Amino acid sequence: MTNSNALYIVATPIGNLGDITLRAIETLKTADIIAAEDTRHSAKLLQYYGIDTPLTPYHDHSNDTQTQRLLDKLQEGRSIALISDAGTPLISDPGFRLVVLAREQKIRVVPIPGACAVVTALSAAGLPSDRFSFEGFLPAKNAGRRARLELVVTDPRTLIFYESPHRIQDSLADMAAIFGQDRQAVLAREITKTYETFLSGDFAQLQQVLSEDANQLRGEMVVMVHGYSEPLADPERLEPDVETMLRVLLDELPLKQAAAIAAKLSGEKKNKLYKWAVDNKGATEK
Repeated sequence: MTNSNALYIVATPIGNLGDITLRAIETLKTADIIAAEDTRHSAKLLQYYGIDTPLTPYHDHSNDTQTQRLLDKLQEGRSIALISDAGTPLISDPGFRLVVLAREQKIRVVPIPGACAVVTALSAAGLPSDRFSFEGFLPAKNAGRRARLELVVTDPRTLIFYESPHRIQDSLADMAAIFGQDRQAVLAREITKTYETFLSGDFAQLQQVLSEDANQLRGEMVVMVHGYSEPLADPERLEPDVETMLRVLLDELPLKQAAAIAAKLSGEKKNKLYKWAVDNKGATEK
């Protein structure tokens, strides 16, 4: 059961109504108030589980008066369950201001874990999951979106973005331009719902699928991008200073002797230097 004088951060289903924990149901039933991002949307979930706890709106546009009203209720010893339209509150959803102020006022904040689109999508994406960076929603304007992508272009972690249907094609085009067409990505759509879809491939392949199938432009989306990997080093390539040194030696000495001296001075293998000289200078044994 809930405790008095506590703010409960309650995760709710992201699609399938069965994806809610027993603890979340109990918390919603026993709280004094449920603060919801959209009371009309959340009413359907509460009706489904027979929960009649009073609802009050709370979202990113709530003013200081609304926030203070909830804090006053908490200070009076009431319990409040905070929910968003779907998933875990504060993860690209409202609640940050309320949680910060509640903690400043020494009010207990209790997480009730459950569904979260970020983790759910990543668990089935087939991309590295040991390290990842959740980037939330990208800016709506093209210039702002590209600037944000430039900041993470060499991030080695799997990158996770939320995106809306009407911007997904523009976002994929910008990702392809910044990250490169061949970077691997996964687009998860309508997670836990009837038409759940995971599309994987490089950006060119994903863009082609979306352009050919309008159904793939529906629903909320999670885009996951493989982290940056350093290009494989060319085993035959020489550092510029070593190359310059070898060219100078080749102008004055026989190929074998030039390669041997360059190897001693640079630490490179003599055979590698010899091969480079033959391939790049057309040198022959004097």
